Parts: sequence; C-alpha cells; structure tokens
Amino acid sequence: MLAQNLLIVLFLLSNITLASGFLDVLAAVGSYLVNMYLERDGLLPFDTKRLKADLNKSLFGQHIVSDVVLKSVSSFMADRNPNKPLVLSFHGTSGVGKNHVANIIARNIYKKGENSKHVHVRVPELHFPPGEHSHIYSAKLKKLFLREVYWFPRSMFIFDEMDKMDPQLIDTLKPFLDYNARVDGVSFRNAIFIFLSNAGGNVIVETALDFWREGKTREEIRMNSKELETKISQNVLNDKNSGFQHSSLIDHHLVDHFIPFLPLELKHVRQCVLAEMVHLKMTEDTDLADKVARDMPFFPEKEKIFSVKGCKSVRQKLFLYSDEELLFQFL
Repeated sequence: MLAQNLLIVLFLLSNITLASGFLDVLAAVGSYLVNMYLERDGLLPFDTKRLKADLNKSLFGQHIVSDVVLKSVSSFMADRNPNKPLVLSFHGTSGVGKNHVANIIARNIYKKGENSKHVHVRVPELHFPPGEHSHIYSAKLKKLFLREVYWFPRSMFIFDEMDKMDPQLIDTLKPFLDYNARVDGVSFRNAIFIFLSNAGGNVIVETALDFWREGKTREEIRMNSKELETKISQNVLNDKNSGFQHSSLIDHHLVDHFIPFLPLELKHVRQCVLAEMVHLKMTEDTDLADKVARDMPFFPEKEKIFSVKGCKSVRQKLFLYSDEELLFQFL
C-alpha cells in the first residue's frame, strides 16, 4: 500500500513540479508521508459553539467582528463544496484585535492553532522588503500557495499590514481567490485568506464618533450603518498610500467581507488588562486593572473616548504598576 501511494503521489507531483529538481520531488514526497502517516490532517472537528464561546470570552468591544466572523467561518467550514476560498479583510486602527481574531479562527480550526504549520503568516516589510524585484516575490508566493494547498487544501494564509504590500504582489493573489479557483490543477476552494490592515481605520473611527455624538451606543453600529463596509472598501481602494489602490483585488469583488474593528473604549481596555492578569496567572485586581487602563492615552483630546493604542502595551503598563516581586516573577 505504501509503494502504491508513493506511485500515485509521484504521478500527481508531475503536474506541478516538472520544472523542479529531483531533490524538490523527494522533499515533497517526504512531506506527504509525514502528513499522512505521522501528523494526519492537523484539523480539529469544527464546532460553531466553541468558536462562539471563544469570541465571547476573549474578544472585547467588537460585536460586529464577532457576528460576521462567527457566521462567515461557520458557514464556510460547513460547506462541503464552496465555490471560492474564504477571504476576510480586517480593518481598524492599531491594537483593536485584528491579529488576535486571526489567531482565534486558527485555534478553532487547527489542532495546533496559530502554531500549526498549515497557518502561513506573511508581513510585507519582513517577507517582501524593498530590494528584490516584485516578480521574484510573486514567484515565491505562487510556489507557497501551490505547494501548501496541494498537500493541505484547508490551509490558511494571513497577510499582515496588507495596505503596505506592493500592488503587483496583491494582484498575484487574484487567481487563487477567484470563484472556482483552480491554478495548475490545484483547487483553492477550501483555503482561507485573511488580510489585516490599518487602512480604513479613520472611516471606522469617524463612524464610531458620529454614533457617540448622536447619543447612540456602539452596539447599535452594524456592518451597513452609514454604509460602513462600502466606505471602508472605497477608502482602501482610493488611498494613495495603499497597495490596494492599484490592484484589481477589490474591484473584482474577491473579498467576501470587509470587517470593521471599532476603536476601543476605557471599559474594553480594562477587560484586556484583566485578561492579561489571567494569562500571567496573577490574582485578578479590578482596581489595578482600572489604574492601568486609565494610564493609556485616549482621544479625541477633550472627550478622551477611544484608546489611541487599543490594547497594545497593556502588559508593559501592567508591569509598571506591579510590585517588584511580581515583576521579577515574569522576567
């Protein structure tokens, strides 16, 4: 049976590795055997209730995100024959939970969560720094997609700081995100792509401020409140400093949802501090959490409604207020 499987694999490999060397083929076969006989598929049995509980427990102040992520991911995972990969674009200012939610999704799909080898994170300034020509990076991306999805159709690709990505590289993604996408014989319909971006953050903040000025609660803000999703996509597309502007990804409607992350208020930052205490196995102290949260910068200057940095630097601020014994315990 093993020999038969090897022959099948070698035959299939010929479709995508004819230009590769013999060592590349051997490496691919070795990877296949590890996946099949040692690690298996690496997927958790998907459970909508578990994802919902995780979002409710560890995500603060993002009711829109919780609702859209829960419904979109659950329906995609339940669909036995999706017509395209799931493509989510997260937008908002710094520290509002974009990376955190990507990790929540990963840990509800893969046994090893965000540490799974099937979760691939790319950051433009780290993985595509200026210097090499974009066509070299494009070739590397194509190779990554084809290799990983060939072996593991339910692969996840996360692109952080997507707005800083070269538009030619963004266009490299297009064939893999399209309806009934099949590239070089490899189907991408079960793959997941998540884009993280600060682009559109100003539109989201202005919408949140408008609701506050009108005396409405943030929980009344919805995806289509004041045409929020449309404004985000238009803002991203028209931003001269964004790689999205010159790419065809948006105007071909390949992104399933542009998801707004609202700016965080004092109560949400306080929740982040308490969660960090639990993570550090500290005794929960609401007074200390309140001190730490209030020490964070807020805007606008007079009203001080929203946290400038979201929940970033919460751990560092927490250590400033902790006694020396506690500090050295975690260093």
